[in-house]
Amino acid sequence: MPYAANEELPARLRAHLPPHAQDIFRAAFNSAWHAHGGDEPAVREEIAHRIAWSAVKRRYRKLGADWVLIG
Repeated sequence: MPYAANEELPARLRAHLPPHAQDIFRAAFNSAWHAHGGDEPAVREEIAHRIAWSAVKRRYRKLGADWVLIG
């Protein structure tokens, strides 16, 4: 289900991703949720999560335990 605010993201994401990365994740997830609709909600959510993580990884990389902005 789409997220209206970063506070609605899973606690694990909020704990590890910086706020800007959370914004990217949320926007990509919501867009993918609407664009890749399907009959099975679990599959739809899995696809949206994969797309959202891909969007985050285009701008951030994990350095040790932290996610840092690329260049």
